[in-house]
Amino acid sequence: MWVFSASGCRWLGAGGSLAVSVGGYAAGTLPVLGGGPLWQPRGSALTVAGAVLAYLGLSLLVAAWWRYGVLLARGLRDGVLTTLACWTAPLLLAPPLHSADVYSYIAQGGMVLSGHDVYGAGPSVLGPGDPGADAAASVGGNWTHTPAPYGPAFLLLAAAVVKATGGAIVPSVLGLRLVALAALALIVWTVRGLGGGEGGLWLAALNPLLLVHVVGGMHNDGLMIGLMLGGVLLATRGRWVLGSVLVGLAMMVKSPAAVALLFIGVMIARGGGVRGLLKGLVLPGAVAGAVAAGASALAGTGFGWLRTQGVAGAIHTPLSLTSDLGLGLGVLLTGDPDPVRGVFQKLGLAVSLAVIAGLAWRAYRGRIDPVLGLGLSLVALVVLSPMVQPWYLLWGTVVVAAVAWRSRAGQVLAVVSAALVYETQPSGHTPWYGFVLAGLVLVLGLLWVRREPWAGGTVEGAALVGAGR
Repeated sequence: MWVFSASGCRWLGAGGSLAVSVGGYAAGTLPVLGGGPLWQPRGSALTVAGAVLAYLGLSLLVAAWWRYGVLLARGLRDGVLTTLACWTAPLLLAPPLHSADVYSYIAQGGMVLSGHDVYGAGPSVLGPGDPGADAAASVGGNWTHTPAPYGPAFLLLAAAVVKATGGAIVPSVLGLRLVALAALALIVWTVRGLGGGEGGLWLAALNPLLLVHVVGGMHNDGLMIGLMLGGVLLATRGRWVLGSVLVGLAMMVKSPAAVALLFIGVMIARGGGVRGLLKGLVLPGAVAGAVAAGASALAGTGFGWLRTQGVAGAIHTPLSLTSDLGLGLGVLLTGDPDPVRGVFQKLGLAVSLAVIAGLAWRAYRGRIDPVLGLGLSLVALVVLSPMVQPWYLLWGTVVVAAVAWRSRAGQVLAVVSAALVYETQPSGHTPWYGFVLAGLVLVLGLLWVRREPWAGGTVEGAALVGAGR
């Protein structure tokens, strides 16, 4: 049938993306103030209709994406970038989707412009006359009073957008969407540069989780991933100094990018004996540290970002396994579950560091591609993190896509990506049925993976891909 062809997938996905965008005008993460005639809350009936349309569109997009991946896995060659353009275009003028984080970005940019300590207070400090004040009114829940966990490079970028737009909601959101599109372009360049090909672009850039949360929701994770992977790409080409600079900039967006420095160090150290090992352990971190110091000084925000990296862990998210286990046991064993949760969160981080160290050692010994090791490390970090959001999975998924999209790991990450797009509503809330839908997609997808694994087999089957870099 035509709908199962590559062309059919392209237009089915474009229709799904359009439905997501149109539904978002009624059921998206609409601003409380300053949305104008188009971006404002609607009546309950229209909101429900918009949510149904958006979920239907999301399902069409996921179905088209999965079928497209199957065709690519079977050897089809197609214009993936054309498909990406068709799926991205309907989202460009949509209101924020599936998250209110973009309002935090605008408010924090306004705080920088107004001279507020963005690492000492939350968006609630903005007064009516401050740029970004309208956005602050739309910041969700605990985040209203939470200091920024982001690095100064991103805050400078957000401040530049707010300065250019005067902090008006719609222009500021669209300005940050341009940043998201630049991040998407950077991801495309790096995945292609690392040899991911059309299949790598399918898992990385065409991924509905990325389209919905980076393009639709404008999460700065896309910029972090693009800069980090750009640094890794340069390091594979022997330009590790410039690569470390890019990773340093990625860290100044979000700190998890620092994991890449370890694997850049592995690339430097391999075959260099003790001297090479010392060089790999010290120099990439020194270069990135200099970038971080320069960004902190340029932004005028100081080094407050160092003390706010743990603030997100205080906010419970249901996808954090360590937090869930800690809270559950804490409720069963004590009247105060928070200390037990804290212990489990620390244990989870310790285990993730051990996994990362093990993968780095295997990469150093030549048993696994360092880029694949980085991707798997980031996945482990997310799984064991004290706070997990659906789009965090993209940290490792995009990296794995660049070198091993056809491996069993790549196929499983595709299934989990498809499941996680259902976890949040277009409004950004996390209803119970979102977890039901995500669980259903996850189970069906994993059963499919077991029945029809793609060529490339297990992680081990792709472990040595590019190992000579």
